[in-house]
Amino acid sequence: MVPGDAILETRELTKDFGGFLAVKGVSLTVRRGAIHALIGPNGAGKTTVFNLLTRFVSPTSGTIHFEGRDITRERPAQVARQGLVRSFQISAVFPSLSALENVRVALQRARGGTFRFWRSERALAELDDRARALLAEVGLEQKAAVPAVELPYGQKRALELATTLALEPALLLLDEPTQGMGHEDVGRVAELIRRAAQRRTVLMVEHNLPVVAGLCDVITVLQRGAVLAEGSYAEVSRDPRVLEAYIGAPA
Repeated sequence: MVPGDAILETRELTKDFGGFLAVKGVSLTVRRGAIHALIGPNGAGKTTVFNLLTRFVSPTSGTIHFEGRDITRERPAQVARQGLVRSFQISAVFPSLSALENVRVALQRARGGTFRFWRSERALAELDDRARALLAEVGLEQKAAVPAVELPYGQKRALELATTLALEPALLLLDEPTQGMGHEDVGRVAELIRRAAQRRTVLMVEHNLPVVAGLCDVITVLQRGAVLAEGSYAEVSRDPRVLEAYIGAPA
C-alpha cells in the first residue's frame, strides 16, 4: 500500500512530569497506509508518546488529530472506538481461555456491547467464523482450542495481534512487538506486521533495527523527548546525529 494522506498528526506535543520534560514539542505526521516507526535510545520518550496518542496520559500542551478530528482531550475508550488501537510491550491475553475464545472476547467488545460471558455457547458461536479467520491471519488457525497459557511466547504475541485486529483498527500502534523474542519468532512476527499493514496503517515502537529497516516506510528518531531526525531507514541510519545518539560517534 502506498502511503497517502495523514491519518494522525501531532503538533508541538509536550508532556511535563513535574519539571521533567518527557516529550518536548513533538510534531509527527503518520500517513495512511504507511508502516511508521518511532525509534530512539532508552529514555527517548517513545512510550510516553504512545501513552499520549492513546490518551492514557494527558499532554501538557500541543494537539493530536486522528482522521482529521481533534482527540487531544478525549478519553482512551473514545479514541479506541474511533479506530486508534494499541498493543503493549507485555502480552495481554486471558491465559485460561483458548486462542479462539480470546479473539471472540475481542470481537464482542468491537461490537460495542459488554463481554456477556453469560451468553449461550450457541450465541457466542456466531463470532467463531470471524475469530477463526483472524487466527488464520496470524498463523494460529491450528491453535484455536489451545489455552493461551500453553502457547509459546511468540505465539502469545501473535494471539495478542489477532485480538487487536479484532477491534478493526484504522491505525494500529505496536509497542515493542518483537521484544524478548528469538530470531525465528522475530521474523514470523515481522511478517505478520507486514501482512496486517496491507489494509491498515501501523505506528510502531521497536528497538530491533533490522526489523525497522525491513518493514518501515518512515522512521522518526527521538532523543530526550524531541524529534532528532526523520526519513527512510537509509536516510536516518546515515545521519551523524542519529549515530551519535546510538553509539556515541562524533557528530
